[in-house]
Amino acid sequence: MTSQAMTPSHERGLETISAVLPAGATIHAWTKARHGGAVGRLTAHVDGDPPITVETSNRHEFEFRVLTLESAGETDFSYDPVTTQVSVLYAFLQPGVLEKGIRMLHVGSSNVAPEISGGYHFRPPFGWMNDPNGFGRFGGRVHLFYQHYPHSLRWNNMHWGHAVSDDFLHWTHLPIFLPPSDELAARADGRGGAFSGSAIALPGDEAGFRIFFTEHMKDRKPEEQVQFTATSRDLVSVEPASLILPARPAGLGLTTDFRDPYVFMGPDDKWKMLLGTRDREGGVILLYETDDPAAATGWTFLGVLHRENRFGMTAAECPCMVPLDGPVNDPSTRWALIFGLLTSRDPATGRRNMTLATVGRFDGRSFSVEFEQELDFGTDAYAFQAFVDDSGPVGIAWLANWTDVSKDIDMATAMTLPRRLALHEGALITPPVAGVESLRQRRLDAYGLLDGRAVDLANGAVEILLTLQQAGNAFRLTFEHPEAAVEVLLNDDGLSIPFSVANAKVSPRYIAAGARPSTVRIFLDAGSIEVFADHGRWTGTKRLPGFSGVSSARLIAPQGNLLTAEIWQLGL
Repeated sequence: MTSQAMTPSHERGLETISAVLPAGATIHAWTKARHGGAVGRLTAHVDGDPPITVETSNRHEFEFRVLTLESAGETDFSYDPVTTQVSVLYAFLQPGVLEKGIRMLHVGSSNVAPEISGGYHFRPPFGWMNDPNGFGRFGGRVHLFYQHYPHSLRWNNMHWGHAVSDDFLHWTHLPIFLPPSDELAARADGRGGAFSGSAIALPGDEAGFRIFFTEHMKDRKPEEQVQFTATSRDLVSVEPASLILPARPAGLGLTTDFRDPYVFMGPDDKWKMLLGTRDREGGVILLYETDDPAAATGWTFLGVLHRENRFGMTAAECPCMVPLDGPVNDPSTRWALIFGLLTSRDPATGRRNMTLATVGRFDGRSFSVEFEQELDFGTDAYAFQAFVDDSGPVGIAWLANWTDVSKDIDMATAMTLPRRLALHEGALITPPVAGVESLRQRRLDAYGLLDGRAVDLANGAVEILLTLQQAGNAFRLTFEHPEAAVEVLLNDDGLSIPFSVANAKVSPRYIAAGARPSTVRIFLDAGSIEVFADHGRWTGTKRLPGFSGVSSARLIAPQGNLLTAEIWQLGL
């Protein structure tokens, strides 16, 4: 079933959504009552069959219902807009859904995805999205789960959205995977839900995977945040979840932050779990392990794996850990521990919510740090999550930053380009996955860049590759954007993304201080810029406002500083 929006028709005061659907189609519907005392009703009717009706009296939040069609044919979904509101309606066939995905039938005006011309970044088909979750390869495909609120473009009670890909770039949207608990699902007050987590394959020859996630419930006593696990054997639906960690470790003076379980195989052939938290000094990452080969039970606390105190009382969150340069069980293998620091602020640049990458050796119980660097100097590659794929570690991040999020303003977001992780000349590099070259559709005229002329970038979905005559040669690449002033600048201070919007009180300085690259690769899309210098030795990601692409670029550089410039139009 391919995605396809359907246009409602009007009949006798009813809204009717019509589609030709096959026998056995499963329908997922979210409805709510418009006002107190009225019952919201959605009726599905296939010619010749009795109608199927689902009802709700909840006027505060959309309630989830499942309908199954017994026969094929023209199907009408009808509801009275005076009494009933429909947020999301989609259909799918359980056999083949991993290949064909869901077919969109209806999305409300408040949660419809923005129309973007030629975009190539992952975006949800509707609603709000933040952290990537459960990123991994299961059943031969890459699965991406994500923090999701289906019913508006603002954060609220968290679900897990779900998509699959064969190449990290072309994604098939699947049914919503994990809803919040029944208690939270009945409300729309942002009290919590199924927060971030990870996934591992089921042991042996079992098909499917096991997920781990935090359930958050605001003001719950004694713990707002606890850890759950659940399995999926068909790679699409989830079985009931089980509580595995009901409380924070005692005696450490931790805040109520206790979230984002990341599970991975350690060098001692035991499953490990990282959790983020904080104390009065700073961010803290906790380490757990289990002897259970299925990782379902028996989780015990080993101790504090790592802490970061330089930015004050900031919460470490979304930790992940992957081996970089050798087998998991080789003591000489270096590991990357990557985590975000919520509410952190860099006093030198004003950037917020930093993401750090620490590299060292891990023996299953302790982590010996050899060096540390920022993951992304643009800071809009947050909640980074990685796994070890067949060709090595691959990660992806939320292309946004909590600094930009408002409770009052819609902000549809995207994921970054997926990135490889490797060690190179004593640094962690994070270049985009090799498959991004497949996005190149045609070359654009780049000669104008070297001549200092403005070059038209069509819809703004482009890749620009600059090769410098000598490492660190200065240049300024300016872009025409309808809502922001944005550039890429290389000078004696380093590599930066000068960025500002009108009437902003302050504009942080997005800079990789001291960087002197030889090549700079820039990916532009509606709503974003990603900069990869020297194959990802320095990476900078910045969300751009709105959904109009950069329309043109102009290069300013001393004569002879640049050797070549190339531009490609990109698209899926």
